[in-house]
Formats: sequence, structure tokens, C-alpha cells
Amino acid sequence: MELKIREITCSDNEQMAKILRDSLEDFGLNIPGTAYFDESTDRLYQSFQGDKQVYFVAELNGELVGGVGLYPTQGLSSDTVELVKMYVKSSCRGQGVGKKLMLECIAKASDFGYEKIYLETMPELSAAVSAYEKLGFVSLDKPLGDTGHFSCTIWMLRTLNLSE
Repeated sequence: MELKIREITCSDNEQMAKILRDSLEDFGLNIPGTAYFDESTDRLYQSFQGDKQVYFVAELNGELVGGVGLYPTQGLSSDTVELVKMYVKSSCRGQGVGKKLMLECIAKASDFGYEKIYLETMPELSAAVSAYEKLGFVSLDKPLGDTGHFSCTIWMLRTLNLSE
């Protein structure tokens, strides 16, 4: 099994949008207020071309199987970036793909100079919540920033160590 993490390219857009939407459908979360309906979902490459933002994809034996991004969401303090659009194909869940993607984002957030990483998720994605907790994310009482994802009811934050 060869897992490669790399930055998204324009040619990944269609496949990554399908992985994202299929993942949400798997959990019955193809509902308003989620990334399912984000206009950026079909053009992830173009959406992550600004400063201090990135979208990583995972390839397993040459096949695109997941992705996750860092985005300076409106309304967040300048020292905080949002972990966004974290999705892995159903056939590859539980194999460490998501963890490797998140570790890449944690390292990159530190490289970018951020001090905190924020994320939003839903109770239906309990395995993801558990994975986030294992990587040092803690629950918050209310959302931060202006993500537009009003269906998300779990908000988490991780403080970065300077050595990461």
C-alpha cells in the first residue's frame, strides 16, 4: 500500500467533489448547511489558491481517495485557520488516510504561522470526532468565524505547539 499526500491539482476537482458528496451521502448528510452544497466543492483547486491556504489530496496506489484543506475562514482571528472539507472514500476509511492528511495540515498550519486550527463537524461523523480528539482537538461551546455551515453542531479547536 503506497499512500502519497500532495497538493490538489485542477484535474483532481471532479474526483474530489465526488468523494466529498459520496461521503456526506454515506452518513445522510447531503443537506443544506454542509459542504455538499458549497459552490467551492466543484472547484477545490481554484478555491485554495490564496495566501496561507492549501488543499491536500491522498492517493492510495495512484487512486485519489481523500482530501482536506486549510482555509483562513472569514471571521476567524488572524492566528487561526480552519480545517475544511476533510473527506475519505468509504473503502479507505479506518486505514490511517485521514490521520495522515490531518498531520500534513497540522504541520502546514504551523509553517504558515498559525497558532490554532478550528474545525466544524457533526455528531453523525463520530469516528472523525474521535480522530480529531486523538490529535489534540478539544470541543468548544459555540462556533467561531463565519463558515456558513449551520448544520454543523460540533466545533473544535487545536492549539499548535511551536515545535510542530
